[in-house]
Amino acid sequence: MASNDLYQVCTAQEGDDASATQLLQCVTQQLAAAQQTSNNAIDGGYSSEITISSRTLVLVISAAMAFFMQAGFAMICAGAVRKKNVRNTMMKNLLDACGAAIAFFAIGYAFAFGGSDHDSSDKTFIGNANFFLKDEDDYAFFLFQYAFSAASATIVAGTLAERCQMAAYLCYSVMLTGWVYPVVAHSIWSPNGFLSAYSIDPLWGVGMIDFAGSGVVHVTGGVTALFATMILGPRRGRFHDAAGCPLETPREFPGHSQALQMLGTFILWFGWYGFNCGTALLHEGENVESIFALAGVNSTLAAGMAGVTALFFN
Repeated sequence: MASNDLYQVCTAQEGDDASATQLLQCVTQQLAAAQQTSNNAIDGGYSSEITISSRTLVLVISAAMAFFMQAGFAMICAGAVRKKNVRNTMMKNLLDACGAAIAFFAIGYAFAFGGSDHDSSDKTFIGNANFFLKDEDDYAFFLFQYAFSAASATIVAGTLAERCQMAAYLCYSVMLTGWVYPVVAHSIWSPNGFLSAYSIDPLWGVGMIDFAGSGVVHVTGGVTALFATMILGPRRGRFHDAAGCPLETPREFPGHSQALQMLGTFILWFGWYGFNCGTALLHEGENVESIFALAGVNSTLAAGMAGVTALFFN
């Protein structure tokens, strides 16, 4: 309410012959009443909307931080390869993000979480709804899961460095994020997955608990990388000469930029906060805020200890 309106209300209420003290008291009472009305409106009707908006906002920010890990992987890969292969390596990391966006939007999300029914104990192999995000309202959840799927694909980029064609790599990215990763994610994170801990009837009464993708994301990417390495073999000239004869001593291919490797490490460290902390928002419970912060603390300590340990063992 404007000051002129308050004055007119109080003048009409107290009369034209009211003293200044009476008018000030009236204005004070009107302001207090307006504040109380505002508080009641927040408590009675708008608090849930604010909570939902906060969850969506933080989840989208966490998804952006997790997606920023793509830049970290790109920097590490670019710094670890020879200078002549930097462009090729950077393009592969870009193709991961692009291919994953299309594949996960079209079919990957549907296979992973489409048609999830929290009230059913039925187990399904893959999802069967929400293709192209049709009838899907939780776009923040989709963005967060897309960042996870793209991360699983990028894990493989380093193992294929300097020895994979662009077209083949794009096909791999689409296949992994559109089919392989969604099947694993559905099995463990969907309430209808046969390994899911969120099912009404979980496996052996417990199910598989994967807080932030140590199995769904990283084991999937790691196993894929292992098979890709076995298929492609080592880089040319690493263990054999141009004639195909074995070398007595394997040839070293040192990375061309330690600075890029260090930059990528810090970017990945930063992205882990979105990766791990954002996952806390997907869990129902009374202590979400504490779990959210604890995930950040654990991520910090894990990265610090891993760095110190590697220093002593390398």
